[in-house]
Amino acid sequence: MKPLEESLKEAARELGFDLVGIAAAEPADDFPAYLAWLDQGHAGDMAYLHRHAQARRHPASILDSVRSIVMLGMHYQPPKGESSAGVPQGRIARYALGGDYHKILWKKLDQLLLWVQEQVPGAAGRGVVDTAPLLERGVARRAGLGWFGKNTMLIHGKQGSYFFLAALLLSLDLKADAPFQTQHCGTCTACLDACPTDAFVAPYQLDARRCISYLTIEQRGPIDAELRAGIGDWLFGCDICQEVCPWNRSAPVSREPGFAPRPGVQAFDLAQWVSLSEEEYRIHFAGTALTRAKRAGLRRNAAIVAGNRGDPSLLPALREAALDEDPVVREAAQWAIARIENRQAERSGKT
Repeated sequence: MKPLEESLKEAARELGFDLVGIAAAEPADDFPAYLAWLDQGHAGDMAYLHRHAQARRHPASILDSVRSIVMLGMHYQPPKGESSAGVPQGRIARYALGGDYHKILWKKLDQLLLWVQEQVPGAAGRGVVDTAPLLERGVARRAGLGWFGKNTMLIHGKQGSYFFLAALLLSLDLKADAPFQTQHCGTCTACLDACPTDAFVAPYQLDARRCISYLTIEQRGPIDAELRAGIGDWLFGCDICQEVCPWNRSAPVSREPGFAPRPGVQAFDLAQWVSLSEEEYRIHFAGTALTRAKRAGLRRNAAIVAGNRGDPSLLPALREAALDEDPVVREAAQWAIARIENRQAERSGKT
């Protein structure tokens, strides 16, 4: 008979997980570094991270009977799609192109827990993604799934970093896998050098307040003017520090149908994003990670991208948004209009 650990890993892979490892439920070894990161103010306005900071010290805060943690990874990178030539569009981080990963992963975690309970009646467990107070990357490293890159992402030597992490906390004493002890970024600084907003204050240290993903998703108010040009054409999230990572050159494509890009998400041009109505927002983006930014955030982001693009054809949509009742959308649109008109004036002055 196979050991339970081996059978459990096979069951996880049958459910579609690409990575699986086991770690003992112990105090988080990266907890002191996490507290220091918070104390430095690098979490920005994400107050919930401060509120639940102490809960991340030990996984027992999530499941009091936890003895082992099954760490899992699932690829989300979509196949390379065709771009819409001639249509001004913004970019969306790969992970957000498909369905809401929380729901997809939670369902699979529930199925895996049910399998465990069929093998060991009475076993307690809880599946978590990234909404529970667990320092997932640290547990994943202890489960042998990879190392921390200089861009703070977890990197697997063969699988890259385009994968979601999920965890199944169990009351069972399982044999833990060997932790990942080495680091394979070497002297490479591609991720640090490529960040257009200088979000990395040092290798392995991210200041979320300057990160494009934070700015376009988590920040609710206006985005600092000094950071807007660096946002470039990113409407939601950012993949730059992963795109330049050598370990992602052969990163696998996702096998999960739920992560396939939704047609509605890619069909909008930039003017439509700026003018996004409440009805369009509900119809096209319900059940996706894009709702995290809320409709006003998406429109604000679109206006900033439009200003960076400098395309005069976007002015009608921006002028309408400049009269919007939402002050954040209104200000971003006014900024974009001024930026485009200034470029027009500069061009005309040169001719």
